[in-house]
Amino acid sequence: MGLFDMFGGGFDKKLEQARATENARVIDVRTAQEYRSGHVPGAENIPLDRIDSFEAPRDAPLFVYCQSGARSSQAQRVLESRGFVDVTNLGGIMSYRGPVE
Repeated sequence: MGLFDMFGGGFDKKLEQARATENARVIDVRTAQEYRSGHVPGAENIPLDRIDSFEAPRDAPLFVYCQSGARSSQAQRVLESRGFVDVTNLGGIMSYRGPVE
C-alpha cells in the first residue's frame, strides 16, 4: 500500500467506483502526448490547461487523474470552483495496476 492509498483509497479502487457509476466520465488531465503514451481504457483527454473551458452538466460524475496526482488535484479544484458538484480525484496513473490503451 502506498502513502496516497492510505488517504481515500487507491487509484484502482476509485476507478472501480467510476466504472460502477452511471454516466461517469473519466478524464485524463495530462498532456496529449502523455495521454497517447498510455491511458486508462475509456478515459478522455482534457489537458489541465484546457480544463477551465470543459463543459458538462454540473452534476455529472467526473473522475480526474494525471501522472502523479498533483495536476488532477488542481483540476478537481478548478472544476469545483466552476460549480461541478461530483468530482473525484483518482490520483496518479503511476499507481494504476490495470491495462492501458
